[in-house]
Amino acid sequence: MSAGSAYNDEKGGSSNTGEPEYGHDPASGGIFSSDYKRHDDLKEMLDSNKDSLKLEAMKRIVAMIARGKNASDLFPAVVKNVACKNIEVKKLVYVYLVRYAEEQQDLALLSISTFQRGLKDPNQLIRASALRVLSSIRVTIIVPIMMLAIKEAASDMSPYVRKTAAHAIPKLYSLDPDQKDQLIEVIEKLLADKTTLVAGSVVMAFEEVCPERIDLIHKNYRKLCNLLIDVEEWGQVVIINMLTRYARTQFLNPNHNESLLEESAEKAFYGSDEEETEEKDEKEEVAALAKRKPYVMDPDHRLLLRNTKPLLQSRNAAVVMAVAQLYFHLAPKAEVGVIAKAQVRLMRSHSEVQYVVLQNVATMSIKRRGMFEPYLKSFYIRSTDPTLIKVLKLEVLTNLANETNISTILREFQTYIKSMDKDFVAASIQAIGRCATNIGEVRDTCLNGLVQLLSNRDELVVAESVVVIKKLLQMQPAQHSDIIKHMAKLTDNIQVPMARASILWLIGEYCEHVPKIAPDVLRKMAKSFTNEEDIVKLQIINLAAKLYLTNSKQTKLLTQYVLNLAKYDQNYDIRDRARFIRQLIVPTEKSGVLSKYAKKLFLALKPAPVFESPFKDRDHFQLGSLSHLLNAKATGYQELPAWPGMAPDPSVRNVEVKEAVPEWTRCSSREKRKEKVEKPFYSDSEGESGPTESADSESELPSEMESGGGSESEEGGSGSGSEESDEGSESGKEKKKKPEKIKVRKTLPESAESEQSGEEEKSVRKRKERKASSESSSEEEEESSSESSSSESESEEESESEPETKKKKKISLSKPAPKLPKKEISLLDLDDFIPTPSPQVTPINNIVSNSLATDLQGLSLTDSALSPTMISPSFSSVKTYELLHRITGEGLAVEYCFSRQPYSLDPHMVAVQIQFSNNTDTEAKSLRIQEPKLMSGMRMQEFPEIEVLAPGETVTVVMGIDFCDSTQAANFQLCTQTRKFYVSIQPPVGELMMPVFMSENEFKKEQGHLMGMNEINEKLTMGEKCQSDHAIVQRVTSAANLSRVPCGSDREYRFAAKTVASGSLVLVTVVTKEGMAAQLTVNCEKMVIGTMLVKDILQALSQ
Repeated sequence: MSAGSAYNDEKGGSSNTGEPEYGHDPASGGIFSSDYKRHDDLKEMLDSNKDSLKLEAMKRIVAMIARGKNASDLFPAVVKNVACKNIEVKKLVYVYLVRYAEEQQDLALLSISTFQRGLKDPNQLIRASALRVLSSIRVTIIVPIMMLAIKEAASDMSPYVRKTAAHAIPKLYSLDPDQKDQLIEVIEKLLADKTTLVAGSVVMAFEEVCPERIDLIHKNYRKLCNLLIDVEEWGQVVIINMLTRYARTQFLNPNHNESLLEESAEKAFYGSDEEETEEKDEKEEVAALAKRKPYVMDPDHRLLLRNTKPLLQSRNAAVVMAVAQLYFHLAPKAEVGVIAKAQVRLMRSHSEVQYVVLQNVATMSIKRRGMFEPYLKSFYIRSTDPTLIKVLKLEVLTNLANETNISTILREFQTYIKSMDKDFVAASIQAIGRCATNIGEVRDTCLNGLVQLLSNRDELVVAESVVVIKKLLQMQPAQHSDIIKHMAKLTDNIQVPMARASILWLIGEYCEHVPKIAPDVLRKMAKSFTNEEDIVKLQIINLAAKLYLTNSKQTKLLTQYVLNLAKYDQNYDIRDRARFIRQLIVPTEKSGVLSKYAKKLFLALKPAPVFESPFKDRDHFQLGSLSHLLNAKATGYQELPAWPGMAPDPSVRNVEVKEAVPEWTRCSSREKRKEKVEKPFYSDSEGESGPTESADSESELPSEMESGGGSESEEGGSGSGSEESDEGSESGKEKKKKPEKIKVRKTLPESAESEQSGEEEKSVRKRKERKASSESSSEEEEESSSESSSSESESEEESESEPETKKKKKISLSKPAPKLPKKEISLLDLDDFIPTPSPQVTPINNIVSNSLATDLQGLSLTDSALSPTMISPSFSSVKTYELLHRITGEGLAVEYCFSRQPYSLDPHMVAVQIQFSNNTDTEAKSLRIQEPKLMSGMRMQEFPEIEVLAPGETVTVVMGIDFCDSTQAANFQLCTQTRKFYVSIQPPVGELMMPVFMSENEFKKEQGHLMGMNEINEKLTMGEKCQSDHAIVQRVTSAANLSRVPCGSDREYRFAAKTVASGSLVLVTVVTKEGMAAQLTVNCEKMVIGTMLVKDILQALSQ
């Protein structure tokens, strides 16, 4: 660099190719070039009237800034263009101002009014840029203006502007901390934002301004968990770290019971046998622990773990690391293992990433060794690894060493010792020493290997080996006097001070084992005393003192000589040590009481050193943090809170929502219908516009269904819990209601009657349409939604026995009978079909509107499996599984099936129908469930105890299991009076859901929300038996508990359901193409369920 350019740089500019500069002529010299002429062409372009010139100038200026050049002298020229009407110029001006507003505050303040106008610009990018510039001016005078701008931007329509407002909050807080209260209000408002773009930024602002205000997170906790997957990567890191600390204050420790049991076991083992009272106390403690309720994970705790798990597959190492630390600090021990594979994957990344990951793995592997054992080979060292990485991998390998893999690891270490990297070789030898101390079985092998290294040519290898051997020999000195002799001979050759000091200490400590060699070593050391390093001199003095006390005849004169040399040494530590030892070991009249105990002081048994990992106590820092990396508390680090003793109130996270119709309340739904019937009809003249109104009202159906009708139809679609009446689980009231349901049930007429009924239908329907259409639009919407689903269920039953399409369509609108009250047509009634014939026929047609009829025609009424849940479940029609074989069960056979009916006691549980068969000659008594062993989060509602099961009898009961939207097996004991059988129920993924009724538009809308990672597409070839519509629908609905959604296309089949436990939507689309080809699409909020469902449906359609 020339002197001229250096001068320019100091002044804030620089000369480089590409920019018009002055003074390039060698004669003129760069030093004497006039600075005022720099960038004149750019200033002229900025003053021009042409937007194209201004734009070109701004592009060049921004390019200069990007290359690191100083463009601050152009500030006055640029700031004039802040009011330019050209949007492109304006954007670039704002980019420039963000960079220099802090430096040129006075000039920037002149343009405040322009920035304020920019905050109201129709272009969102200009509004955001104006706010960014405003928050970059670090002047306290404009704090109120900034505050107002942030508040306005927080309510902006554009999420990008709201995100910028969140970024401005920490800037304002650092400028004026007194604004904290007002900023917290803005943060609270932005935390309620449902946009993924804003979430990460506002959590960052929360962390900077008020991390202690966790009450702001309560209401937004579930939303943040659900949005997490779609937030940008750096936002994900911030949110995960914040939620880790939040969870530590709000949930119980999932591993608390295990640690308590371990402690109680230790107390019981080491307890005093002498005092009975202590024994009683211990027994009481153990009994209390045994009675302690099993830990049940808070659903919100489970939500966090479930929603962060997919992020382990993120391409961003920071996100993976954040999830890993979250699981390490929050998850039950059984679930932490999932993070190991993700971290091993990160080790293929850059060395910087490897370094951070290995730091965390080294800490984790101390507490959770089993997690990384399967990936042992991933930690083997490559010759290309930097030394820092090599040392960390050694640390991990040492932590993972156990009896089974130690031979492999030692072979690796043996290879590492031959490396050219001296620091790495030293670390390898120390690792061998740690393995030897931790695993007693290989101690001798390691010691022999290290002794062999003493003959190595490399002095550093020998020195490090000596230090490690010294520590190992302290464990069993008596057995290894030969090694001590061998090491004594090395004093002539080894020059490394630490190694010489270690040998001398060893000989002095165990001088009784080598009585002939020790004095000779002292003689040699006394010769070279003055030339030794300080650390060696101190050990020579110690050796002399110990030999004087044990073998004074031979070493008295030598000791006096050494002490006299030390008395005049340059180092005051050595002089002090010599005086102290002389007074202690050489008794005189003046010497104190201590000299009597000199031998005990010097030759006391010393505990063997413990080889500890440097990462042992690092886990009190949050993994992945800078403090953990440095092993020291960094500025701004927030401590990880301790787990609470008692669980805080979980209701604080409940968000108030509009109450939907309570599930399975038949009485209330009937009463509503009674009220509706009692309302008078309007006159016929008023009702002429009925059909158009009803057509319009159909478009509003989704909103109606969400609030009232929808919830009923969904519940109706999934069947009713009253089916359990056979097992005696229903109340008397429900049994009384059965006859009403029987009246509603339609019988199938003969084929001739069906023809006649079809013709009568047309004439009656026209008359009834007028009356039906004259009702208010809101009533029509509710009734049409309930009727459409009820007519579907009826046509379903009829289609089982009638194969022809035309006949079925006519049957679905059956012939009128004596008029029944309208209240009996209830979706909740119709889903409980009892397969017994009834003499009465329901006049459905009197309330079917024109629009509903057209809607019904759009449905494929030919499909018998249109709404599979409406078929009354029985062991013949539903797939059964064997729970207990009659041979294993000693004559008791147990089978189970998933009845696809809602479980009456808890709608979030899957109903499992269990059939007991007694194949013996004796009674089976007290059939019940005991000791359910469930994965955390799962729940089970046991069936009532069966007191007696007579020989040859069969009994069916229903139990409920909340599988937590997973296919994990529910394990429990099935007990009789005499025996216990261990059994398990594992659900297919298709049984974890319940059907949802929705319109075509609603389906498309929901599908649009579940794109990207929530969508799985698979191509398939249909099986030979899947040619007809009926076959395709039947195969899909048998594979999963889905309901059919109307669709205008002949080649497309749509199905919908929601998971029983969490209510997550599952949408399935099958599109048939030419030939046997087809495409399957599954949209699901839960990716794991979606993936498993795709496999099951593919298998069903390919057969």
